[in-house]
Amino acid sequence: MPTALLWFRRDLRLGDHPALLAARDAAGPDGDVVPVFVLDDRLWRPSGEPRRRFLLDCLAALDADLDGALVLRSGDPARVLPQLARETGATSVHVSSDAGPYGRRRDDAVESALGDVPLVRTGSPYAVTPGRVTKRDGTPFQVFSPFARAWREHGWRAPAPRAEVRWRTGVASDAPPPGPDLDGVALPPAGERAALSAWARFRDERLLGYADGRNTPGADGTSRMSAYLKYGCVHPRTLLADLAAAEQSESVRRYGDELAWREFYADVLWHRPESAREYLKPELQTMGYDDGPHAEELVRAWETGRTGFPIVDAGMRQLLGEAYVHNRVRMIVASFLVKDLHQEWTLGARYFMRHLVDGDLASNNHGWQWVAGTGTDASPYYRIFNPVTQGRKFDPDGAYVKRWVPELRGLAPEHVHEPWTAPGGIPTGYPQPVVDHAHERQVSLDRYARVRGR
Repeated sequence: MPTALLWFRRDLRLGDHPALLAARDAAGPDGDVVPVFVLDDRLWRPSGEPRRRFLLDCLAALDADLDGALVLRSGDPARVLPQLARETGATSVHVSSDAGPYGRRRDDAVESALGDVPLVRTGSPYAVTPGRVTKRDGTPFQVFSPFARAWREHGWRAPAPRAEVRWRTGVASDAPPPGPDLDGVALPPAGERAALSAWARFRDERLLGYADGRNTPGADGTSRMSAYLKYGCVHPRTLLADLAAAEQSESVRRYGDELAWREFYADVLWHRPESAREYLKPELQTMGYDDGPHAEELVRAWETGRTGFPIVDAGMRQLLGEAYVHNRVRMIVASFLVKDLHQEWTLGARYFMRHLVDGDLASNNHGWQWVAGTGTDASPYYRIFNPVTQGRKFDPDGAYVKRWVPELRGLAPEHVHEPWTAPGGIPTGYPQPVVDHAHERQVSLDRYARVRGR
């Protein structure tokens, strides 16, 4: 009886899954499919605890949807997959292609180790597989807007149909590792059903107001789909199909742009795999960055939400409380670390990856490079977010700050982003600002001017 392996990675769902359909077809009407997830220490070890917990919860949800058929194995996939293929008599191994630097190397190693058993790549975690959208001369896009236009013109397939598959049961499985205790960190519910439910609620209740709501961290205006997209609990094609069917508006277009940003950063990483760790504008590596005990003390204040700048502190406390930060606030806290505290973007990117449940290498690290002015299509280095004016603009009534910084809940809206102006002074328990923003802004501009030779 023919057998195929379906190796799950960043596609933890059963619907809209082209590799699943390919595995079913390879097994044929009389064959079966062995679903497997390999717990790879190269990915598990550097993951932060929120991602580990969410991954384990997603695997448990997937196993339930498979009626207990999911095989969990631990170890090097180049050793585990050939061994499992021999155990089950599988004649092919099916995957969604991986565009990440490590994933590409790993898949090549697995393909070589499998020998005569083919590794079949079908589909990817993206609407358009990274590397397929290029300029007319075949070179990659460096700027988001023309990429997004070409990406839309390229188009994507309709969502793949859900299919019945004969899953093999009874294959030996390793015990999952103990899940980390997150000490009260509130993660979203895991798995495909939770993802589809979250998307349906956003689509039906909040999508029409997204153009304005996406910039207001104190309101429930975003979809919070990033963790589900990270692990493939839902495919972006599913979301794009619903956007295409919706009444077209600025909100629908804006949400499509957010999906395009995700695909753009994956495309950048495909063409420039070193950009996950290295500056896309290497000349800015010569910027002066602060170190020493005082700098470390300031970084610790940033990490724990004790900088004395309310919108920054609210964002960093949200990160620790929900393993998530509102997108607008991500830019504000990143700018503060790089341009007020004069730290390299790589430090912040690593900290976010340890604490974010939706930590995605391409989106996170290139987002940090955008704010730092070091990346493709970057925000100019001289664009430095003022945390007070940003707070007033995007959290005018202080709802977001007051949710995450309880020390400031008694302040009137006109004082919540500048608590030092309150009649009674800064409330007890809340710190003084750790830096003078105007001064540090000028320090950053002076250092930038030196780098640019002006």
